[in-house]
Formats: sequence, structure tokens, C-alpha cells
Amino acid sequence: MIVYQRTKEGFSNDVLTNRIDVIIAGAIRQKTGKEIGDSELKSFKHSLAYMDKVLHDRDIPENCGISVEYHIPQTCKRVDFIISGTDGKQENVIIIELKQWSKAWLTDQDGVIEAKYKGGRNATSHPSYQAWSYAALLQSFNATVEEEHINLHPCAYLHNYPPDDVITNNFYNYYIEKAPVFLQPDALKLRAFIKRFMKYGDTSNIIARIDNGKIRPSKTLADSLSSIMKGNKEFIMIDDQKLVYEQALGLAKRSHPQNKNVLIVEGGPGTGKSVVAINLLVELNKRGLMTQYVTKTSAPREVYFDKLQDVRRMAELKNLFVGSGSFMRAPKNAMAALIVDEAHRLTEKTGFLKQGDNQIREIINTAAFCVFFIDGDQRVHIDDYGTTERIEQLAVEVGARVHKTKLDSQFRCNGSDGYLAWLDDVLQKRDTANYALDTVGFDFEFEVVDSPDELRDLIFEKNKINNKARLVAGYCWDWKSKKVPLANDIVFPDDDFQMQWNLSSYGSKWIIDPNSVNEVGCIHTCQGLEVDYVGVIIGDDLIYRDGKVLVDPAKRSKDDKSIFGYKKLMKDDPEATQELLRAIIKNTYRVLMTRGMKGCYVYCTNKFLRNYLKYRLRIHSMNWEQTTEPGLPMAAEDPAEYKTKRGNNIPGKL
Repeated sequence: MIVYQRTKEGFSNDVLTNRIDVIIAGAIRQKTGKEIGDSELKSFKHSLAYMDKVLHDRDIPENCGISVEYHIPQTCKRVDFIISGTDGKQENVIIIELKQWSKAWLTDQDGVIEAKYKGGRNATSHPSYQAWSYAALLQSFNATVEEEHINLHPCAYLHNYPPDDVITNNFYNYYIEKAPVFLQPDALKLRAFIKRFMKYGDTSNIIARIDNGKIRPSKTLADSLSSIMKGNKEFIMIDDQKLVYEQALGLAKRSHPQNKNVLIVEGGPGTGKSVVAINLLVELNKRGLMTQYVTKTSAPREVYFDKLQDVRRMAELKNLFVGSGSFMRAPKNAMAALIVDEAHRLTEKTGFLKQGDNQIREIINTAAFCVFFIDGDQRVHIDDYGTTERIEQLAVEVGARVHKTKLDSQFRCNGSDGYLAWLDDVLQKRDTANYALDTVGFDFEFEVVDSPDELRDLIFEKNKINNKARLVAGYCWDWKSKKVPLANDIVFPDDDFQMQWNLSSYGSKWIIDPNSVNEVGCIHTCQGLEVDYVGVIIGDDLIYRDGKVLVDPAKRSKDDKSIFGYKKLMKDDPEATQELLRAIIKNTYRVLMTRGMKGCYVYCTNKFLRNYLKYRLRIHSMNWEQTTEPGLPMAAEDPAEYKTKRGNNIPGKL
């Protein structure tokens, strides 16, 4: 997405008026709906003034293209400054990472440096690594760059940073060679770098062509797994992903039975938890540190086994990818490292018979180093036990040092953290500023349909592209076909719709089997996995009434064990149980509605919830006209005022 675009001359004029910060902030507000803080505004003004000075050379054409805060497709990452033009033979794009740093400190982590920012001294990617990774992302996602032979030239400009032996240390040479770094006295060198590629201006609107160009199909972890296991770099880790990866490698290297370490990594859908986890698995084993990848649910493991069966022997794979109940009798410190993905799904005891002591404690006892990837908003089962607080408490009890960090970089849902915030607001999980879903600026389809057969037809059509579209549903229908193979499970008599739950014959590989588009998946077969397009049937366990999104656990199928035993819990502690049930059911639909990387289509059995979702989608185009839908705002009501009407529960609903 292009936030700000001018010619060099237009950019220089905006700087000259002393309003460049206001202009950029207004453009960001218009394109993304986000407000920019004062400190960031000052940084815009300061850094862009320095860039204007660098560009003030008659040999740099006045009609070169200038773009600021360019959003890379499929991600939530932004490029600070871009210059576009030609050298007479080739179209060129210069990507510049701007920093206001004045001091930094060396680390022993590849591509990682410490600098003063965010009010303290913090680890961050080296500016050359950042610039190079953004160029690599653009190269990977945008087919136009390759097909039209547009050259990308990344670099970094630290206009406040005096030369020292830190920022240009030989330790960072690999990335500095890919993206040179220019410091405080290097304005003339940066100018010379720009002039090498900008002999002529941009007469063909290069950045707009890239922005409107063809986006490559997004890589999925499952599709890239075989290559990763062979040691190839399939995903460019950016910013916080790189930091987490390097921090984990460093902790694993230093850990031993007398120095046990636990790293807790929090991150939402699409932040790269599984990508970082798999890359850690490969690298740690490559370094001779015996490491296993741990998940509670079998679906990710079964998909990985299927993708890797031609690369590794099954016996070896089953020793690399294991279940969370595998450590009940494991000797202490038997492994160098354990990587626990989807740690929120861990249970206290193991299996139906509730065996073992405590899964978290067993895992920590088994390895010198453990990393837990966790998302508290993906708790979808009454037995889900993994929380940051519990992991931290149990780690301290066994004498391990605890380290905590976060993943924020968003890739799923085409990089729109705004979609996730909107979804949280819509489901009334938490109030956010994203009251309306503004799809301007990111390529993601969201649609509410009026019938289940329309939803099915949409997914069937999308699936013809590359077998990456699936139907999923809340567990509100009994699994009759498990015992009666020809029976249909999800039936809508008034519509031309009858389908089965995912067949047992697929095992846990429902999401990748070419024929499984003819069945409906549930939370247990798709959590931790992704498709391009997802169609979600929201059952009667989630409804809308009088301004509130409510849950009705009684509408869950008796075959669903995710809230099994809730009636007894209601007698013991009704308030806590109600809160737990609300979280589980709303989290279930949040997870289902974030499985799609390119689009999500929804059908709601509750017509009022359907109308509410439609209303939330059309707010931007509404003129606050009168609506007859029960519980929705009337003409005189304002969105902010309307949000205050979310009241207490309706009897019988939570």
C-alpha cells in the first residue's frame, strides 16, 4: 500500500513548507485509520529533512519517484523511504531504512544489535538486515518485481550516528554487503549511491506498478517444510521473528542441566510462531543439540509427516515431531531442547485417563532449554492449561530461568493486524479502535453470505485455484457419519446444503487432502494450520441480541468434548465458568476466522448475528440511515455511543 508518493520535486516542496510530518500523518490516517504519536511525527520531520538534503543534487532527476512508509504486501511491515527511477538500462528501486540512533552495542547474535530506543537499550535487527529483509520480502511476494526486471537496492541511513567499530563491525559484514549502511558523515556517499541508480526519473510509476502488481501465492509452512528440513531458507525472518530466533539459539547454546532456561514467546495468528519453531528445530539439530518439536494436537504433526515422508524416514520423523504427552517417564535433561508450539493447548494431565504429573513440568524437566510459543486467545478447550503465568511459575519451581518475548509481525490475513483487532471488537472480546473493517490498503476478502450453499459454492470455486480453500464450522452438529458413513452431519433443510464432518479416513490430514474440500473441518483439524481462503459456518452457539454477542454452550454438539463437564463447573463456580465458556466459544470462531491468508467468508445460523456482521462491514458506506434490525444502532446513534450499550448477560445466554 502506498501511503505517500511524490516526485523528488514534490517531496522537496513538502519538506520546504515544514509540513511534511503533518502531510505524512494525514496520509497514514486516511489510508490506515491509525493516528501517529508526537515522537514518531518528530522523527518523520527530522529524518525526511536529512533525506531532502541528500537528494538536493542536480544529477538526481527532479522526477524520480519518492515513496514514504510503503506497506509491503502480505505483511504489516513498512519501508521508511523509497526512491524509484532508472539508470538508462534498468528500472531501479532504492529501499532506505532510516534510523535516528546515535549509539549501539554489539551482540553475539547474527544480524542483531542493541540500540537506544523505546526509552531504553533494546535488542533489534541491524539496520542493514532490516533493509535487506524488506527488499527480500518484496522480491518474494511481488511477481511484478521479477517479471518486469525491477532491481531492488536496499541500504540504511543513520544520520545521527558517528562512525565507530560497532555499527560497521565485521560481524555484520554479510548484511552490510547486501545493504550498505551510511552514517552521520556519509551524506555524500549516500548521494553517490543514489546517483548510481537514478540517472533518469520515474516516468512509468514504478512503485504504483509494484503496488498494483501481481502478488505471488503465499507460502505456507506445510508446503515449504521439505525445503526447510533440507536446510534451505524458505522464509525471510524479519524484525521480531529474527530476534526471537536468535535469542532462542543463544539460550539453547548456553543451557545445560545446571543452567536451565525457558523462553516464552507470545504471538497471535500469523505472527510466524510455527515458522520460527520449525527453523529452530532444524538449526539446533544441525548444531548437534538434540531437539524435538512438540504439539498437543496431532493435526500439525500428521500434515508434517505427509509433507516430509520423501525426505526423512518415518521413524526419524516421529522422533522429531512428538506429542506433548511423550515426557511422562522421560529422564530429566534427556534432551538439549524442546520446542513447544501451540503451548496454549497443553493440558495438565495426559490423555483420557489423565495420566502423568503435569505436562508443562514434564517438558521443562526433560530439556535443558525449552521454548513455548503461546497465544492466549487460542484457548478453545476446557482442558487447555497452557498460560504464560503457569509456564513461568512451573519453570521457576524447577529452577529454570524464565525469559519472555513477543511476536508482532503479522503475515496471515495478508498482514492486516487491523483485521484481527476488528475481529476482537466484533466478537466483543475486547474493545479496540477498529470499529469498522476498512479493507483499503490490504488485499483481504471478507464477506458475510446469506446461505450455507452460497458459502460452499464460494469455497469450491476458490479451491480450484490451488487446493487451498476449506469449509469449517463450530462444533454444533453431531458427528453421525463417524458411525454411519453415508449419513450427512451438517444439514440445512431449507437450503440446498448437506455435508459431512471431516472423514476419519483423512486422519489429521484433512486440511491438505485434495478431496477434503467436500467435507467440513472443525477447530480440532485446523488449529495451527492455514489455507488461502476459509469459509466459516457459525452455529447457534454464538448469537447476537440487544447489542451483545452472546454464547450458548447448550447448542454445542454432545460429540464435542471441548466444553465437556461445564455444567458441573457452573455449579461450583458459575461466574468463572461463564467467563471461561465465553472465552472458549469466541476464541474458537476467532481461530476459524483467521485460518485464511487471503480471505474469509462467513455464514451465521443466527440471523441477527449475520445482520450485525453485515452492519459492521458497511459502516464506512452508511449514512447512519434508519435500520430495522433488532439491536442495531438507529440513525441518531454514533458508533462510540453504541459501544457503551453492551450490557450484562441475557438470562440463559452468556
